[in-house]
Amino acid sequence: MAPKIFIDGEHGTTGLQIRQRLEGRSDIDLLAIAHQDRHDKNIRASLLKAADIAILCLPDAGARESVELAAGSATRFIDASTAHRTDPDWVFGFAELEAGHAAKIAGSKKVSNPGCYSTGAIALIRPLTAAGLLPADYPVTINAISGYSGGGKALIARFEDDSDPNPVSAPAYLYALALAHKHVPEIQAHGQLTRRPLFTPNVGRYAQGMTVQVPLHLDLLAGSPDVSDIHATLAAHYAGQDVVEVVSLEACSGLDMIEPTELVGTNQMKLFVLGKSGGGQANLIAVLDNLGKGASGAAVQSMDLMIGAS
Repeated sequence: MAPKIFIDGEHGTTGLQIRQRLEGRSDIDLLAIAHQDRHDKNIRASLLKAADIAILCLPDAGARESVELAAGSATRFIDASTAHRTDPDWVFGFAELEAGHAAKIAGSKKVSNPGCYSTGAIALIRPLTAAGLLPADYPVTINAISGYSGGGKALIARFEDDSDPNPVSAPAYLYALALAHKHVPEIQAHGQLTRRPLFTPNVGRYAQGMTVQVPLHLDLLAGSPDVSDIHATLAAHYAGQDVVEVVSLEACSGLDMIEPTELVGTNQMKLFVLGKSGGGQANLIAVLDNLGKGASGAAVQSMDLMIGAS
C-alpha cells in the first residue's frame, strides 16, 4: 500500500509547490483538504491521523496545533515552519548536514524543514566548524538576497498585483533591520556557532532564486587557511552526494557574475569559493531556489528518505 501523504497548508506558497512536485506520483497516496475546510480542526485532525506523513506548511502556531491534533496516531511529520528547527526532539531536515544525517531523517518521526536562507548559510558554515577551521565564536556575517516568493502570498501580491493597497515599487529592499530574522537561531544552532551571526536579508524584484554569502577573513580562522583549503573542506564534506555541488576553484576564478535564479525549479544547490590564493580573504556563496532546496524541494527530499523512495 502506498504511503499516505497529507499537506496541511497546501493552499499556501510552499504547500502548493510541494503538491505540484508530488502530483502524478504513483508511489504515494496524496490526501487533500478542500479550500473551504482548511480551518476545520475536525477535518484536519482526521486527515492528519490518516496520513503516514503530514507535511506542515503553516505558521508556527498552526504547526504546533497540527502535531497536537494528531496526538496518539502513528503519523510522522515534516514541519516547514520555524516552530521546531532548534528543537532537539526534531531532526533537522538538511540531509547533507553531516555523514549519516540522511539516515537520521529516514528513521525519524519528526523532521523540521530548514529555512531558505539558513539552508545556504549552514551549507557554507557547518563543514568549516565541523572541520575545526571556523572558530565557533567567529563573528560571522551573512549577506543574502531572495526572490519575493519567499514572503508568501501577501508579499507576492505586493509585487505582482497592481491593486494591492501596499505595493512594493523598489527594485530591491533590505528587511529584518533589527537583526532578529527568524532564521538566525537555526543558523547558529546547526552551524555550531557560539556567537550569534549578523544577518540582514534582501528581497529582489524577481520571483524565485537566492544567493547567500558568507565572507571570511582567513587569518582569523584556525591555521590561517588559504582559499584552496576552504574549498577542499567543502568539497570533501559534500563528496558522494548529488544535491549540493561545490564548484571547482578553476570555474570560480573565471566567473564575472553569479545569478540567484540559476537553479530555479530544482532541488539543487551550488557552492562557490571566491578569492585569490594568498589574499587572506574568501567569499563563500550558495545559490539555490528559495522554494526548492530552500523549502518545498527539501521537504520532498526528506519525505522520499522517510518512505524509502529511490
